[in-house]
Amino acid sequence: MNSPFHTVTQDIENANGWQQKYRQIMLLGKKLPVMPDVLKVDDALVKGCESKVWLYIDFDHSENSLVLAGDSDTRIVKGLLALILALYNGLTPEQATQINAYNEFERLGLISHLSPSRGNGIKAMVDKIQTMAQEKR
Repeated sequence: MNSPFHTVTQDIENANGWQQKYRQIMLLGKKLPVMPDVLKVDDALVKGCESKVWLYIDFDHSENSLVLAGDSDTRIVKGLLALILALYNGLTPEQATQINAYNEFERLGLISHLSPSRGNGIKAMVDKIQTMAQEKR
């Protein structure tokens, strides 16, 4: 069975060249469910991102899993955020702490094409998720 991350990354993996990968990331951003304004609070803002990024992280005790939602004011970051949410959403804290998002983005051929500020933004988003997962372990 495919993971949600593998499902959303198939088109990126099959893309030829950066332009096609970029287009697929932008399409993912368009598909990202709209985050309700009530969740776009200061505590949800990710520090370290050049763009505005809201990341809502909760924990479902009955399922022992992370529940994530997010939004951004830029389209490319929304697409990157969609990848991150697909990577971590629904995982147990133990599983989440063992994920290396940087390696996944590298495997997809994305890291070398992202600006340093975008790379820092991804790191800030992942760090926030990892911190929550560590706290819930």
